[in-house]
Amino acid sequence: MSSGYQSLSEKEKQTLRLLLTGYDAKSMARHLGLSVHTINERLRDARRKLGTSSSREAARLLREVEAQDPELLGDKDLGDAPAPATAQMAPQPARGDGNLRRTGWIVGGLVMTISLALLALSALSGPSQAPAVPLAAAAAPVATQASEAAAVDAARQFLALLDRDDWAASYQATHQSFKLLNTPDWWADASKKVRGQVGTAQSRELATVNFTPAPPNGYWIISFKAKYSKKGSVVETLHMASENGGWKMTGITVE
Repeated sequence: MSSGYQSLSEKEKQTLRLLLTGYDAKSMARHLGLSVHTINERLRDARRKLGTSSSREAARLLREVEAQDPELLGDKDLGDAPAPATAQMAPQPARGDGNLRRTGWIVGGLVMTISLALLALSALSGPSQAPAVPLAAAAAPVATQASEAAAVDAARQFLALLDRDDWAASYQATHQSFKLLNTPDWWADASKKVRGQVGTAQSRELATVNFTPAPPNGYWIISFKAKYSKKGSVVETLHMASENGGWKMTGITVE
């Protein structure tokens, strides 16, 4: 697996990491400004190098290797340009205004992120089990105005906790899948490191909202345009998944 990992290009790793955060080929292509054909080629090459028949299995293997050695995520930027000598990270799609095992805030240039598999409690983790109902028969989750408003409000509340440097409360506001993969101490340490590099939030406004109908209940990808004292203008993007009738953070990027 180590040799397979080393043979992966940064673009292939980037594509697998996006797959882990819930993107499909179409949304990856839209986010990266590429064709679906190019995305599928990256996934095919990654599967070949890692010796898997499934792109999700390849993404899971990548996650396992990088969880064992978090520094592997910080050697190069996920974009095309070489990274400055600091650290780095990953991404998202969008809709208009009205609308990993352990991975960390990895800082590089203006990019930092926390990401993990949104399906950490299902296909990408643990032993596979046959579903009680065939997937083809399951109804796709549907976005509603009420769920959108609730998810946006939950995202704002989560960011408010970060603005107050309340790492304990913000950790409690994360999705259960995030808690299973990350400890409170790790979250606090990672958050303090990022705070030291980006500074404090000075302003924030809703930018884009996007719903992905992934089982079981779909998830929202919500972006805000923000300004930080040290990093200037950035885009904050939160992945929100449902839990106990509400919406909680499963991943966050600041780019």
